[in-house]
Amino acid sequence: MNETFSGELITVDELCEILMIGKNMAYRLLNSGEIPCFKISREWKIPRNSVYEYIQRQCKAEK
Repeated sequence: MNETFSGELITVDELCEILMIGKNMAYRLLNSGEIPCFKISREWKIPRNSVYEYIQRQCKAEK
């Protein structure tokens, strides 16, 4: 695997830790498309940048 992609995909558990949310809310965000992601077999693959972009959008929406 190319080293530039190392660590750029996170799991649902890591998403929960980053956003300090439960799994139900995490799956809601993923299924709605608010956080772009994809599945391989039954596992969600979430680009780390998608999470940070979601956080930035939420911060701007609060203003």
